[in-house]
Amino acid sequence: MLPKERILDTVSVLFHKQGYNATGINQIIEEAKVAKASFYQHFKSKEDLCVAFLNERHSFWFNALENFTLAEKEMKSKVLASFDFLIDMNQKEHFRGCSFLNILSEIPSDNVKILSVIQSHKFDLRNYFKSMINDEILADHIYLLFESCIIESQLFKSNQLIEQSKKIIQTLIA
Repeated sequence: MLPKERILDTVSVLFHKQGYNATGINQIIEEAKVAKASFYQHFKSKEDLCVAFLNERHSFWFNALENFTLAEKEMKSKVLASFDFLIDMNQKEHFRGCSFLNILSEIPSDNVKILSVIQSHKFDLRNYFKSMINDEILADHIYLLFESCIIESQLFKSNQLIEQSKKIIQTLIA
């Protein structure tokens, strides 16, 4: 792997395990096995690294979601498959939760650079459901269920609320 890829791969693990604030640049450099100059050649600051990480995570996550739901042609099936995707991600990532919300909880409210990336990700997720569901209120309802499932499953290390949400969706979508 190239140094930039090693750095991003390393922060993906460290930000999840330790959190954004508890992960220092020196630890990232050491664990990624890159020179300090190489780190700063790619990232001017830890904040810029975080933005790059979140942008990469956004692409990875949406590609995985699209691939997971690709076979579903009907709107209801695609929505339900989106919730199955959460279960799949929880199994693969051991209830990691949402990288965006995890970092949001650690940054100061005036960190516009990182906040705008997080808001953009959530805006895209909300639009994902709006693009499938013709009713804006229903789409927002599904989006909010989806978001709460991410938090609750991380908190309780359980997919139970996701399964419950799928039952709710069965009643919401005719």
